[in-house]
Amino acid sequence: MTELKVEILSQKTCYQGVFRIEKFSLRHSLFNGGWSQTLNRELFERGHAAGVLPYDPIRDEIILIEQFRIGAHRVKTSAWLLEIVAGMIEPGETAEDVVKRESIEEAGCTIMQLAPVCNYLVSPGGTSETMALFCGQVDASNIGGIHGITDEGEDIRVTTVSFNTAIDMLNKGMINSAAPIIALQWLIIHREKIQKMWGASETSKRHTSYLIPN
Repeated sequence: MTELKVEILSQKTCYQGVFRIEKFSLRHSLFNGGWSQTLNRELFERGHAAGVLPYDPIRDEIILIEQFRIGAHRVKTSAWLLEIVAGMIEPGETAEDVVKRESIEEAGCTIMQLAPVCNYLVSPGGTSETMALFCGQVDASNIGGIHGITDEGEDIRVTTVSFNTAIDMLNKGMINSAAPIIALQWLIIHREKIQKMWGASETSKRHTSYLIPN
């Protein structure tokens, strides 16, 4: 198979703030040989993110968070979305570092063990952002209330729901952003395995480890 290539003809920064917008002039290999015409593309650069679905395998409960999102407001849906814990990966951090930190800040819960779900491109037609997605073992008892860092404008409502309730919410379209949809669908497939793997560890030492289901 012929190697597919991209040739960058020019690149410039159109905007630099919290986020950055780059404009490219490029061409790329065609599947049937040769090169494409010159294409102009704008790319939204905001870094890379990590998210975690906090799940209590003993209680069979899931922690969801709800907060205001300008993008949701813009498309005329409810501006408050039901989501999972997530945050941007800062320099020097790993994705695992992020979800442990954000779980405490956004939901007031501590991740005990992690299982990787997937790493996906959020919207590759216009941004380079990726999401590293996990499922995390938590103790969901007494989790709830309002959380977030006030100085960062966060106002996050935390709710604990049963697995069945979460899936019902998913099926009814009440959960309508990519990360929680993907994470919940993953849990539907792997729930029994996760319960066996994490349920047995509930009474063992409660430190954070990184587990991959077989």
